[in-house]
Amino acid sequence: MSRIGNKPIPVPSGVTVKIDGQHIHVEGKLGKLSRECRPEVTVTQEGDDIIVSRKGDDRQSRAFHGLTRSLIANMVEGVTKGFEKKLEIVGVGYVAAVQNNELQMRVGYANEIQMPIPAGLEVTCPDQTHVVVKGCDKQMVGQFAAEARASRKPEPYKGKGIRYEGEQVKIKPGKTAQ
Repeated sequence: MSRIGNKPIPVPSGVTVKIDGQHIHVEGKLGKLSRECRPEVTVTQEGDDIIVSRKGDDRQSRAFHGLTRSLIANMVEGVTKGFEKKLEIVGVGYVAAVQNNELQMRVGYANEIQMPIPAGLEVTCPDQTHVVVKGCDKQMVGQFAAEARASRKPEPYKGKGIRYEGEQVKIKPGKTAQ
């Protein structure tokens, strides 16, 4: 039995959940999210709880049982609290700014990196070396933050690059004089 899949998902006040067949729509104060569930699981609403149950007992059904429950729980949390990722930029002359719905970063390349901000995300730069990505879709927030980080990963000798806030970068010693 899936311990995660069997837990009911509580629906807080102010959140409306609409289930029609395999489609689930969640709407709250921060936005709307919808997702199509796999045919191996069924989603029902009983009172203020959402129940996810599986149709079969094969390996794939068991795997999608817990996954579907987690995805729906993230949707409910996203429209109530939202998700946030913070990035910090380390390096002399490395800066970031938001202009014209684009994240613009100068991180040591000849050209400036320009990343268009997807609809549904809020990207801000409290100062030139920090970027905050907020949104109600956990996957979209994490994907945009990962793409921004991948544009200049922290290098292991001086630690320069873009990293998540609080991320530890292991610094290599480099060459030593003899």
